[in-house]
Amino acid sequence: MTTTMPSLADLCDTHLRSPTRLSVVEPNLFHSYGQHSKFYGIIETVRCFESNPTVRSILSTPGHNRILVVDGGGSKRVAIFGDQIAQLAIENSWSGVIINGCIRDSAIINNLPIGVKALGTHPVKSLKSYPGESSVPVNFGGVEFIPGYWVYSDEDGIIVSEVPLHNVDGLERTADASKL
Repeated sequence: MTTTMPSLADLCDTHLRSPTRLSVVEPNLFHSYGQHSKFYGIIETVRCFESNPTVRSILSTPGHNRILVVDGGGSKRVAIFGDQIAQLAIENSWSGVIINGCIRDSAIINNLPIGVKALGTHPVKSLKSYPGESSVPVNFGGVEFIPGYWVYSDEDGIIVSEVPLHNVDGLERTADASKL
């Protein structure tokens, strides 16, 4: 069964005061890129600073509709994600990417079937020399992103939950991210 994701506003109305651990990312930090303004999935993480080999490596593996959350240290000096890596993510079934840093090739990414949130754009590519860490908790926007937790993103922002909120609402996870 294919369904659409409830709005973050509705999810917050339903779950913010419930026993479900729900965290809301600080507003107005991220810009939206890609054709999917709404996306959700299980979190995988990368921590890196101005160097993206680990981002490329993770997105080269099967995503199973997960979301890669990248803590780029908030750097606005280089882009750690571009159109080639976005294409890898799509080919490997990642539903989206959230980046505490910058992207480039935004005009191309805006025409791709993926959801991307980032601090902004920068034309300079990242370094390739420093390894990052993967599958570690990362913190930014006032929220801790933990691998295995769930992240939901739409036009109103980003929320993180310990449990899948769509199951609580009787919704079934779609395997087709284009239906979000």
